[in-house]
Formats: sequence, C-alpha cells, structure tokens
Amino acid sequence: MKVAGNGQGKVLTAPELKRLFSDGFVCERDRALFAICLFTGCRISEALALQVTDIKNKTITFRKSTTKGKLKTRTIDIPVTLLGYLEEYQPPPNPYNPYLFPSRAGKALTRSMADKLLRAACHRIGVEGVSTHSFRRTALTQMHNAGIPLRHIQEISGHNDLGTLQRYLEVSPEQRKKAVSVIGW
Repeated sequence: MKVAGNGQGKVLTAPELKRLFSDGFVCERDRALFAICLFTGCRISEALALQVTDIKNKTITFRKSTTKGKLKTRTIDIPVTLLGYLEEYQPPPNPYNPYLFPSRAGKALTRSMADKLLRAACHRIGVEGVSTHSFRRTALTQMHNAGIPLRHIQEISGHNDLGTLQRYLEVSPEQRKKAVSVIGW
C-alpha cells in the first residue's frame, strides 16, 4: 500500500470501487477517466493521452506513441460497464483540442491534476493508500484471480515480459493459505 508517496498503490476491493465510483468521484469526467484505467488496465498517462477519435466501434486504441516504451499500439474492447461511463461523459466540443480529457490550457488534463482528483475522491469516502496506478494493479489482479491466462493479461496491459507483469499481481492471505493447503499426501 502506498504511504506518503512510497510503495505500491493499493489494490482496491469491490466495495471500495463501488463507493469510489458512486460517492467519491463527483463528475462524469472523473468517473470516465478512472473507469478507463480500471476496465482497460491502462496507465493514467495512457488514459490522459486518449483523443476522442481513439474510441470507436466499442474499442479503445492506445496509440504506440502514447504508451510506455512506445513499442506497440493496443486495442481493447470496451466492456458494458465502461461503455456506460463513456456514454454519460461528453467532452466539451473543441476543434482545437482533440483530447478526450481536455484541460483549460488547450491540452490534455495533467497527471498531477488526475492525482488531485483521485486524492479528493478517496478522501470523500475514507480510503487510504490509493494512487492512480491502483486501478491498473486492481484490473490486472482481478483478471489473474479470475483465471485469465497471464499471456492474455500481458496483451491487455502492454507489458513486455511476464516478470514485470507478475510484480503487479497481489497475492491475498487466502490465496497463500490455499496454496500451502494442497501440499501433502
């Protein structure tokens, strides 16, 4: 868990996610932004770099130029829940600013602003240890716990190697207990 800016962002539980999206975030833009991070497992920087045209035919395309390492473009299907958040949010029309999450300065919303929005939302619902990376860690851990093969998760997350991906996955005390319970004769 992240403490005073140190450590990994917390993996959020289902009740924490529900409270965050119902009571923590106060506007459709914030819900849509962090829902993209959760339902696609993307980094906050990748979500903030999205342009309106990157969402079409019920897919989100994270362009190679905006991904960490700039290695390849990823296209991810939009699940129904995320689709709902995206339909509720309509970015202000501006032919000079193509970003899905525009700032007043005519560019994309910044990472520091996204961090402030998240901190305020978490404060409203009383959850600590959350960072913008928590949504990525939560998504990848949930997929892993659901039995999705690591290779599939790797394709969605954009990780180059499985070793890096595995550092994101949280192992619960129950999972450790179950793992040692199968040993023996």
